[in-house]
Amino acid sequence: MKNNRHKKILELIEKYDIDTQDELCKRLEEAGFSVTQATVSRDINNLHLYKKNLGNGRQKYAIDVDNDHELDEKYRRVLTDGFVSIDMAQNILVIKTVSGMAMAVAAAIDSLKFTEIVGTIAGDDTIMMAIRTVEDTKAVMSKIQSIIGD
Repeated sequence: MKNNRHKKILELIEKYDIDTQDELCKRLEEAGFSVTQATVSRDINNLHLYKKNLGNGRQKYAIDVDNDHELDEKYRRVLTDGFVSIDMAQNILVIKTVSGMAMAVAAAIDSLKFTEIVGTIAGDDTIMMAIRTVEDTKAVMSKIQSIIGD
């Protein structure tokens, strides 16, 4: 039953711009599934769905299949709110953050799962990232700047 419900959820979010759990519950019930909001909430977590911005203040549930390009809104907020500056030294990126935000910003960057990053160390207001090559360092720096809108 759960697998069938999950398949139906994926079909529904692909077909419709569903932006609330209530709307998803209603669509599932119309499709013959008896669900509660709590069940739908668990399904959303299990399926790793996120809310994608559509513009004009609208959002919709989407499948998180490409984490390199779509960042959960919570992490995007942490990254943009905590970010101060970024600089590189060969294959090391140094990111300055608002005091006390380095660990949260580092977690947001780690959630991107950039394959170029070998490791991340965070202090209070500074993050150091070891990157595989100088070219990869430039690429990661560019990706981070595009996320924060720099």
